[in-house]
Amino acid sequence: MHEVILEQRLPDPFDILVIGGGINGCGIARDAAGRGLRVLLVEQGDLAQGTSSASTKLIHGGLRYLEQFEFRLVREALQERERLLKAAPHIIWPLRFVLPHDRGVRPAWLVRLGLFFYDHLAARERLPDSETLRLEEHPYGKALQARFRTGFAYSDCAVDDSRLVVLTAIDAKERGAEIAPRTRFASARRGSDLWDVILEDVKSGAQHRVRARALVNASGPWVAEVLGSRLGVASSKRVRLIKGSHLVTRRLYEGDHAYILQNKDKRIIFTIPYEREFTLIGTTDVPYDQEPHDLRISEEETSYLSDSVSQHLRASIAKEDIVWSYAGVRPLFDDGSITASVVTRDYVFDLDAPSGAPPALSVFGGKITTFRRLAEHAMDQVSRFFPGLGPAWTESAFLPGGDISNGDFDRFLGDLIARKPFLARETAHRLARAYGTRVEAVLGTARRQNDLGRDFGA
Repeated sequence: MHEVILEQRLPDPFDILVIGGGINGCGIARDAAGRGLRVLLVEQGDLAQGTSSASTKLIHGGLRYLEQFEFRLVREALQERERLLKAAPHIIWPLRFVLPHDRGVRPAWLVRLGLFFYDHLAARERLPDSETLRLEEHPYGKALQARFRTGFAYSDCAVDDSRLVVLTAIDAKERGAEIAPRTRFASARRGSDLWDVILEDVKSGAQHRVRARALVNASGPWVAEVLGSRLGVASSKRVRLIKGSHLVTRRLYEGDHAYILQNKDKRIIFTIPYEREFTLIGTTDVPYDQEPHDLRISEEETSYLSDSVSQHLRASIAKEDIVWSYAGVRPLFDDGSITASVVTRDYVFDLDAPSGAPPALSVFGGKITTFRRLAEHAMDQVSRFFPGLGPAWTESAFLPGGDISNGDFDRFLGDLIARKPFLARETAHRLARAYGTRVEAVLGTARRQNDLGRDFGA
């Protein structure tokens, strides 16, 4: 697909060339295309191949960020959680979290205060209030060790992170953006009013020249490399790479709720229901200073996550229980924090446009939950270079397939099964989750399960 895009007749120049096909890059491309700009996005691998698919798969406000007094970030994230839940209820769904209270880590009053702020920093429509639990009497306590008698429950959301990126890119494409995966941003030369850019096809090595009025560097872990080595731009901003690893095990407990476990080092670990039959456990926070390629969980990280679970749940994790693991790096803005777990998850922009020359905007940090707002802020940064720029529009816009009536996915799924009784429930659920209201286009004229083709077991 990328060769076709680069060899076809393209706009000359583009208004914006976005470097990076993760959630931030795709979000910026979508926002810009929807405002009438001519956009090209290039990604050296596949969409969501890096950081965006190696997340803990949550859309959340960030309860623990309140300890670092990041009230602005938490409030914005809580607002975005509500917006995204409305925009894409097929790939984002409510999830109840249970926090067993450990008096030796955080006092109960502090947890209650944090949850009060979490409940009230932003309006909620679908998610319930937090509550205090007597775990010895509540079903949520069954999976926990008997020493935990009190707990707290609150709500956030789960997300199919890779699909979120893909749907955002699809929306960008449908609004006129060109999306070119497996295309390397090789170099750029700044002219008086345009960037002259060389792109390289990763597979063939063929090079293509394009021009753009502005560049947006949303390359995540490679943001500093792109700035320095390929753009020749000096920046006072620094990126700090933090490795985060996860385990996926056999299902450790019954129920559709998650646990948030407090470790003695004051870090937290999530255990999250994953793909019905499994439990997702993560994440670690390990400083990382190598090339962010082919990342793997270390033995130390595996032990850390396994031990955390064993110290809280009745179930323990043996090697044979681990069915999969994955690791990624979070490219955080380096705010000078000493420990990895307290580095800000907020985002920062660096705009380089000397003497009115064509601009280069670089994105440092950010989290998956706030990608839509980050994209709006990115457009604010470059708006003065595009006098005819359209207004902000994404706040109430659906992502592809997200226009489900009242956001009621369960009812939508039930209606789909009623209309297509030949679908096995698991198949219907998987297709409805992936495609939402566009599932009919995927099913086409199928009248039997076999009409859907070979089942590869996905």
